[in-house]
Amino acid sequence: MNISSLVEEIMRLPVIDTHTHLIGDKLCAADFWEIADYFWLNQELQTAGYPKDAAQLPVSERAEAFVRAYKATRNTMMNRAFTAIMGDLYGITIHDTASVLQADETVRTQRNTPGWAQSVADRLHVKRFVVNRPEHAVFDGMREDAVLLPRIDGWLPELAAGIVSFAANERQDRFAQAKAFISEQLKSYHEMGCPGIMTTLPHYEAAAHEDYKLETAGRTDEVMMLLLHEICSGLQERGMFLQLFLGVERSWGSSSAAPVNDPLRIVKLYGLFERYNIPFELVVASELNNLDVVQAAWNFANVHVGGMWWYNFRASTYTQSMQYRLEALSPLKSSLIVSDARCIEWTYGKLLIVKQLLARFLDEQVRDEWLSREDALALAAEWLHGSAAKRYGLAESTV
Repeated sequence: MNISSLVEEIMRLPVIDTHTHLIGDKLCAADFWEIADYFWLNQELQTAGYPKDAAQLPVSERAEAFVRAYKATRNTMMNRAFTAIMGDLYGITIHDTASVLQADETVRTQRNTPGWAQSVADRLHVKRFVVNRPEHAVFDGMREDAVLLPRIDGWLPELAAGIVSFAANERQDRFAQAKAFISEQLKSYHEMGCPGIMTTLPHYEAAAHEDYKLETAGRTDEVMMLLLHEICSGLQERGMFLQLFLGVERSWGSSSAAPVNDPLRIVKLYGLFERYNIPFELVVASELNNLDVVQAAWNFANVHVGGMWWYNFRASTYTQSMQYRLEALSPLKSSLIVSDARCIEWTYGKLLIVKQLLARFLDEQVRDEWLSREDALALAAEWLHGSAAKRYGLAESTV
C-alpha cells in the first residue's frame, strides 16, 4: 500500500516554541555572523578547525575559515539547519567567501524589511514564542507578544546557599525571609499574567520526599529542596505551573557544560509531583533522562514532557524520545519544541528540522498501522502546539 507522506500537512500545523532567548526589540539577526556564530553551530564548526577567536579576524579571513569548517561539517544537525536558513530565507548557498559576503549584505538589508520577523515565524506557522525575561516579552512588529515564563535560577541557588552559610540557630529567620521573598516574586509574576515560571537546577543529591531540617541540613541542595516546596506551594495558590530544565551541569569546568545522565534525577522530584496539584513541564538535556521524564508523566497526571533541550537536539534522540512518548502518553501530555534560538532566523532552521523528523517518524507509524493518518496528525498537532497551548492558558487541547 502506497501511503503519501504527512510532511506537507505537518509543515502547516501551528507551533509554540516553548523556550527561546529572543529579545523583543531585536528579533532579527543584525548580520550574517549573528546567524553563523550561533553557539551550537559554532561548537560544531570548531571541531572542524574554525578558530574560537574568529570574530577577531579580518572579514575575508573569517569568511574563508567559516567556509572551510562549514563544508567539513555538512553531516551535522546544526549545519543542516543553518543551510536551510540561508537557502529558504535568503536564497543563498554558502560555498565561498563571496557567498558569505553576499549573505551578510542580504541579512543586513532584510532585517530592516517591515514584517520580516513575522514572515519568518509564518513560514512554519509558529504562533507564539516563550521568553524568560520581562523586558524581552514585547515583540516589535509581531502579531502576538511572547509568553513570559520568568526564570528563577538567578536567585534560587543563591537563596539556598545563603541560608546554609548561617549558623543553625539563625537559619529559621533566614528561611522566613526567603519565603517572604519567594511569595513576593510569585505575586509579581502572577500580576504580570505569567502562566508559570521556569528554572534550571544544579546537581542535587537531595530528594523532594525527604523531611530535611533546617538546623541539620548540611548541603545547599537540601535547603534548595525545601525552597522548591515553598515555590510549588505558592504556584499552587496562584494556579501557575513550573517548567524545569534539567540535565545540564557545570561542575567540571569554569565555562563548559555537559549533559549528565543521572538515573535518579527525576525520581528525586517525585515528592513535588505527589504533593502539589500544579502542572510540571520537564525539559531534559541528557539522553537517558528522556525515558525517565516519560515515566514520570505516565505515573503522574500533573507531569508533562517538554521539548528537546541542548544536547538532545539530534535526530537520533528526537526519534527515540518520540517513540517513548508515542507508546506511553496521551499526546496532550507532551510538547516537542524548544528552539533555544537567539534570533528569529534560528527558530526557522531548528523547527524545520523538527517538523521534518516528526513527519518521517509519523509516516513510519502510519505505514506500520500503529496509527491512522488522522490520529497521526492529531498527535502532531498536540506535540507541536495544543499541549503547550493548554498548559500555558492559550487555548484548549484538541484531544
